[in-house]
Amino acid sequence: MYVANEGRYEKMKYNRCGKSGLMLPAVSLGLWHNFGDTGCYANMEQMCFTAFDNGITHFDLANNYGPKPGSAESNFGRIMAEHFRPYRDEMIISTKAGYDMWPGPYGDWGSRKYLIASLDQSLKRLGLDYVDIFYHHRMDPDTPLEETMGALEQIVRSGKALYVGLSNYDGATLSAAAAILEERKVPFIINQNRYNILDRGIEENGLKENSNRLGKGIICFSPLAQGMLTDRYLKGIPEDSRVRTDGRFLKEDQVSGEKLDNIRELNRIAESRGQTLAEMALAWLLHDGRITSVLIGASRPSQILDNIKATENITFTQDELDAIDRLSK
Repeated sequence: MYVANEGRYEKMKYNRCGKSGLMLPAVSLGLWHNFGDTGCYANMEQMCFTAFDNGITHFDLANNYGPKPGSAESNFGRIMAEHFRPYRDEMIISTKAGYDMWPGPYGDWGSRKYLIASLDQSLKRLGLDYVDIFYHHRMDPDTPLEETMGALEQIVRSGKALYVGLSNYDGATLSAAAAILEERKVPFIINQNRYNILDRGIEENGLKENSNRLGKGIICFSPLAQGMLTDRYLKGIPEDSRVRTDGRFLKEDQVSGEKLDNIRELNRIAESRGQTLAEMALAWLLHDGRITSVLIGASRPSQILDNIKATENITFTQDELDAIDRLSK
């Protein structure tokens, strides 16, 4: 039986989630990859142990994480039952619904039917009575926003989630949703969006600005740009890389030519700071007080330890920030 490291909370910085009472670790563990049925269960255990032993209290899932969809929740639920049950009240566990999950017209998007049914299924897979944060995973162009937000309200009122969040929303839709949730006194506290040095979408669509104005937290996924902001591609594209073996999320033209030259220059800035490129990429996000946490993915425990090192230096000079901005184009 796993026994947690007693000094774990001294190893992590915790940030307040917007204007809420909830604190999140600066680094959170995302279970998007490597926790599905194709992964090694013993490795999943060790990654979770390493994360928690080093102060990572937040574990982020979604109904469709796998492969197959649902398997990441099932595997994490097994880890909870076998090892983490005594620590449940020290943990923040989140899940989401919004992408295609089961056949037919009721297994996708943002209807009340789908969101409530999906969370019920997620709780069964996780073996939990409630999650700490439940997200609507993406904007729905067809379902009225009032219906989706009403479903989140019902979920909180039922005790199946303590807080709600929105993922992959833009600034305008975030503001409209926040107004509905505030009127209904629903504890909406956080936005989850893709954000990294190379992807400034939330700066451009108003999400970052509006989230800060409304007092909501931001947690960033893909902080390393699917591996581009690591040493993985500095010498070209390895044959065993995700570009070669998968290709769904990272294309070859994204890590070639001028983009690759810029990544190499970013690496030189990182080296001058005494950091790896990955550490600097995470630190760049955390230096901004509007960012609550960064969601890392990992394939082995050592990667988690490497990423946590980013919290040791999140201070940048203005010259560094200006250079990073120029190289992000």
